[in-house]
Amino acid sequence: MRVSYSWLKDLIDVPESPDELAREYIRTGTEVEAIETVGDAFENVVTAQVVSKEPHPDSDHMWVTMVDVGSYNLGEDGEPAPLQIVCGAQNFEAGDHIVTALVGAELPGGIKIKKSKLRGVVSWGMNCSARELGLSGDHSGIMILPKDAPVGVPFAEYHETADTVLDCEITPNRPDCLSMMGMAVETSAIFDRDTHIELPQIQREDESVHVDDIVEVTIAAPELCSRYTARVVRGVKIGPSPDWLASRVAAAGMRPINNVVDVTNYVMMLTGQPLHAFDLGKLSEREGRRHVVVRAARAGETIQTLDGQERTLSADMCVITDDGERPVCLAGVMGSLDSEIDETTHDVLLEAACFDASHISRTSRNLSLISEASIRYERQVDRTRCPEVSRIAAALFEQCCGATVVSGAIDVYPVPVEPRTIALRPARACAIAGAEISTDFMRARLARLGCTVADGEADTLTVAVPTNRPDLEREIDLIEEIVRLWGMDRVPATIPAARNHIGGLTHDQRLVREIGQIMRACGLNETLSYAFAAPGDLDRCGMTDEGRGVPVKIMRPLVAEQSEMRRTLLPGLLTSVAYNEAHGQENVHLYEIGTLFHGRENASLPKERQSIAGVLSGAWGDITWNQKYRPLRFFDGKGIVEELLAQLRVEKVRFRPAEGAGYAFLQPGRGAEVLAGGTVLGWVGEIHPEVRERYDIALPVVAFELSLDALMRAARDQGAYAGFSTYPAVDVDLAIVVDESVTYETLVQRLTSAGGKLLRDVRLFDVYRDDARVGAGKKSMAFALTYRADDHTLTSDEVERVHGKLVEKVCRAVGGEVRS
Repeated sequence: MRVSYSWLKDLIDVPESPDELAREYIRTGTEVEAIETVGDAFENVVTAQVVSKEPHPDSDHMWVTMVDVGSYNLGEDGEPAPLQIVCGAQNFEAGDHIVTALVGAELPGGIKIKKSKLRGVVSWGMNCSARELGLSGDHSGIMILPKDAPVGVPFAEYHETADTVLDCEITPNRPDCLSMMGMAVETSAIFDRDTHIELPQIQREDESVHVDDIVEVTIAAPELCSRYTARVVRGVKIGPSPDWLASRVAAAGMRPINNVVDVTNYVMMLTGQPLHAFDLGKLSEREGRRHVVVRAARAGETIQTLDGQERTLSADMCVITDDGERPVCLAGVMGSLDSEIDETTHDVLLEAACFDASHISRTSRNLSLISEASIRYERQVDRTRCPEVSRIAAALFEQCCGATVVSGAIDVYPVPVEPRTIALRPARACAIAGAEISTDFMRARLARLGCTVADGEADTLTVAVPTNRPDLEREIDLIEEIVRLWGMDRVPATIPAARNHIGGLTHDQRLVREIGQIMRACGLNETLSYAFAAPGDLDRCGMTDEGRGVPVKIMRPLVAEQSEMRRTLLPGLLTSVAYNEAHGQENVHLYEIGTLFHGRENASLPKERQSIAGVLSGAWGDITWNQKYRPLRFFDGKGIVEELLAQLRVEKVRFRPAEGAGYAFLQPGRGAEVLAGGTVLGWVGEIHPEVRERYDIALPVVAFELSLDALMRAARDQGAYAGFSTYPAVDVDLAIVVDESVTYETLVQRLTSAGGKLLRDVRLFDVYRDDARVGAGKKSMAFALTYRADDHTLTSDEVERVHGKLVEKVCRAVGGEVRS
C-alpha cells in the first residue's frame, strides 16, 4: 500500500517528518519498506514560454520553436536565452506557456532527453504532453499552462507534484489498511488524533428517472456475491482528469488514464472498496432495461479481459453477465473489453459490490491475473460500505466528468452482516501484556480504531467491532490491538513463571549439535535446502523408491518443481554443487541435517525421519606453489564418515560394497554401505557420471547420507576406558596373496580375530598386482601389525608364536599365502 504523505495530511494531522510517521507505523506492526519522493522524475523539467514557432524546412508537420526557459539556458553574455526545440504538436502558438524537458531529463517510462537532430535541425529538448509527463492519458498535444504561469520554474515546484510516499507492507489480516481512509484511522489510533475526512457529496440527482427504470440486478449465486449496488450516471464527458485527481492516482502507484477510470481508482484507494464502471450503452437492452446477473461461470466459458487476453473460466469463478448470458466482467478481478469505457462512452453503470474472498483468490491465481481489486477482495472487503462508496464515486463523476446522476441506487443484499460484539476484561489485558495499562487508554484507542466501547458486567467492557476489521474475533485480538498501540517496547522484560522447570538442551539436541561440530571440523559447511522436491527428483539422481515410501504430494504447491516433500537430501545438495560450479566455485564441501518425509498407504500422516548428508567436489583448497591440485575421491568421503562415527563412539562399524539397482546413482566399485553391527546407517560413494551430467556438474562428486535417527541410537555418550601400556611395541609386516574377491574388510576382521589381545593395530600400507609375480586374478595386500602387552615387554619368542598362529589361521580362512 502506497501511502501519499500529502494525501494523508488532508485526512488527519500527521507529524512534520515522514520518518517519524514511518517509525510509528513500524512500531505498531505496519512495516515500511521504503520512503520515496514522488516528483524527482521531473528533474530538468521546467515551465517555459514559446517565443516563436516556424515551419520545419524539411517537414510538413513539424515546427522549429524558440522556447524561453528562463535561467535554465544562458547565452554568451550570461543572460537568459531561448532554446531551439523541434516539436511535432499542432495545438500551440507563439506566446503559449508550456512544459519543457531539458537535455538530461528522464521522464516517466524511462524516456531520456538528449540533444538530437530531427531532419537536419538541432533540438535541445522536448515540449511535453500530459501523457509524457505521466499526468494523464492525454496525448493530443503538448500541455498548455495558464497565461499567468511563471517561466523557468521547476515543473515539480509549479505543479506541486512533489510528494513523499510511504511504501507500506500490509499484512493479510488487515484489509482495512488497504486504503487511505484506513491508514488515516490507523494513524488516528497511533497518535490519538481526530481525523477530518471530507467526502464529496452529490449536488443534484435527475429526479425525472429512477435507476430502477434503467437497470435490474439479480444475484444468482449469493455464496459468491454477498452484496451488489449499482448507480447510473449520464452525460459523461471522457477526458483528462483534473490535476489533483491525476496526481493522487499517480502517487498511489497507478497510471492516470482518463477521468472515468481515474475516479474509480481514486475511490478504491481512498476507501478500499473496488469499483467497476460499465459502458451502459454496450449492455444489451430488453423491455427498456438492462439486466445484470451475477452468477457462477460455466466450465469452459470464455471472456476477453481488459488486457486483451481471452481467458477460459471454471465453475468456481464469478462473472457479471449481460442478461445472464454474456460475461461482461470477471467479478472482483477485471472487466471485459465488451463493456470497456472509451471515447464514445456517454452513460455509465457504476458497480460497488462485495465478492467472496476465497473464490476471488483462487480465480486471480489460477488465471495469473492479480489486480488492485483482487488484492482487496481476497483480503475481504467491508460489504456494509458499498452504498456509501457508490455515492462518493457518483459525486466525483458529477464533479470531474460533467455527468448527471440518476436518482436512486440499486442495492441487492442477500447476505447481511452485523458488527461483532466482544467482552473485554481490562484486568486480563494487563495480565497478558505484563504491564499496567489504564482502562481509559483501552477505551480511547479502541474507539479510535472504530470500535464502540460500553461498560459491561463484572468489570468488563463490551466492544462492538467495526465490520471492516474481520481480524478482531476474540478478546485476545482486542488485547493485541491495545498492546501494540500502547507499545511493546514499554512492556518490562520478565522471566516467565515456571515451577520445577530446568532449562537446557535435550540429549538428542546436544547430539545433533555435536554432529554439526564434527562436520565443520572436517571442513564441511552447513547448508539448508528446501524441504520440497520436484516429482522426478529421485529419477533424476538415479534413486529408486525402495525403502522411501510413497511421495507426499502438496495440495497447492507454489511452483511445479516443489510439489512433493523430499525423500532424500541428495538432490538439494547436488543442486547446490551445480549452482556453485556454474558460478565459478569448484571447491564445494557441504553438509545438511534435515527431515525426510515418507508417505504410507492408508495413513493420514507421513513418516518423518531425520537424515544427515554431505557432498564434496573439487579439492580441499586452491592450487599453491607447494600444493598441487588433488581432486576429492571416495576415500575422502569415507574418511569423514569414519571420523564422525569414531567421534560418536559408534561400535562395530564396517563397510560393504554398495551394489544392486538401489545404488545405481553411485559409480560402480566406488560406493559402500555403512553399517554398525547389523544396522545399515547409510551409504557413501562417488556419484555416477550420468547423474552428474543430469545436474550439469563437470567435476567428480563424493557424497554420503546417513540416517540421523539410527546414528543417534548407535552413538555412545562415553567410550570404554582403556589404560595406556608403558611397554614397547613390536612391529611386524605381513604381505598375504589372496584372490581379488577377498576384501580389505574381510582380511582386517580375520587378522584382528586371530591376533588376540596382543595385536593392537592393523594398518594396510600396500596393494600389489602382477600376473607374473603374484598370479592372475590375485593381489598382494601388505599390513603393518603392532603387538604389545600391558604388563611386560614382549620377547621375540612370544611374538613369533602369536604371529605364526595368526598367519596360519588367516591364510587358511581366506585361502591365501604369505608373499615371500
